[in-house]
Amino acid sequence: MATSPKKATGPITDAERRRVKQLHGKGLPRNEIARVLGRSYGAVSKVARDLGLTFDRAAQVQAATAVRTADLSARRTAFAARLQDIAEREADKLTAPTVYWDWGGKEHDYDQREQPEPHAADRRSIMATIATAVDRSLKLVPPKEDGGQESRSVIGDLMAGLARDYVARHGQAPPEPDEGTPDSEPADA
Repeated sequence: MATSPKKATGPITDAERRRVKQLHGKGLPRNEIARVLGRSYGAVSKVARDLGLTFDRAAQVQAATAVRTADLSARRTAFAARLQDIAEREADKLTAPTVYWDWGGKEHDYDQREQPEPHAADRRSIMATIATAVDRSLKLVPPKEDGGQESRSVIGDLMAGLARDYVARHGQAPPEPDEGTPDSEPADA
């Protein structure tokens, strides 16, 4: 088992005081100075205090914290952009042709058919995914106020765009959902 070298004892010499000041000036931390001089940490702290020196690292810690905060902010911004991309990809699915399939039955056979767009239940599920992705994106990077004007709702803009698209494709506004009644479209039709 290795033993640590013996620490010097006795009064601190003027040469050691000058050496503490010199090493401190080079930016060495207290523990390193104590190791170089063969003195205890407490002895080096006392000499530093007597000389008006400090081993305060607050500025270094503050700088490191600022860098870490900036890195995390950049990562949050990048992740918010990924969530926005997810929301946009999901929005494209709302009006895309959709393949529905079934496997089973008495004959245990495979059936598939393509619909011009997802059924209402699937559209609701897609909208929930969009809403969650946009909500999380906005929580990571909240929108900035535009000179005191009210912020526009991203989800409101998305819904308005979807309504315009529906009108363009169907020639009329989308029907209002009936409260408390299930969809009129069968899930597997």
